[in-house]
Amino acid sequence: MNAEPQTDLAVSRIAAAIGEPARARILYNLLDGHARTSTELAVVAEVSPSTASVHLNRLKTEQLVKVWAQGKHRYYSLRGAEVASALEALSVLAGGSREKFMPGTPGYLRAARTCYDHIAGTLGVLLHDRLKALGWLSACSAGQNGGRDDAYDLTQNGASALEALRVDVAATRALRRRFAFACMDWSERRSHLGGAIGAALLNLALKRKWVMQDLDSRALAITSLGRREMLARFGVQV
Repeated sequence: MNAEPQTDLAVSRIAAAIGEPARARILYNLLDGHARTSTELAVVAEVSPSTASVHLNRLKTEQLVKVWAQGKHRYYSLRGAEVASALEALSVLAGGSREKFMPGTPGYLRAARTCYDHIAGTLGVLLHDRLKALGWLSACSAGQNGGRDDAYDLTQNGASALEALRVDVAATRALRRRFAFACMDWSERRSHLGGAIGAALLNLALKRKWVMQDLDSRALAITSLGRREMLARFGVQV
């Protein structure tokens, strides 16, 4: 069999996966870049949780979505930019608009908070995205990380930049815990930076009074100094 019929078959399978109304609702709900649980997607798709699981397995088989297990939750998101582009193109042909993701998290927790011992909330997500954009983080291959695909390492530029901020990268790497990984943020439904490096950044921010920790909750208050420093050192505007 030559390559062209194989391509035709793959295209037809993907089209059939997208073409079922419940699965289409799931995919378009994920187009905003925020991950969601199967329970949430069942509501969106207007099907039972068990039926949603069947649909999600089909979408995963066709490499349209990926699943991310964190604690007792499993989060689903689009597989990549190519899937989003294809859905956008179909949306242009079909017309219409989609509702935006509206988190129900209290504003004081959503802006900035701790997740275990690292920075979460809007600030955490912005830092994660900016560190990737600056080329300070590199994704580890699944083979380097026991089959997991959420691990990061520091690039040479990233290590140098953090050392300049007085982060002891060698000591941080030597700790008996995961070094750096993408941690799903429960309010933003996007990743913030977890692991030893994430903890080191929180310690840095607290020590330099970029953030102040609330004594009665996990909320972090971003100081005026912190806003200036986040913008100057990372290009993060909060």
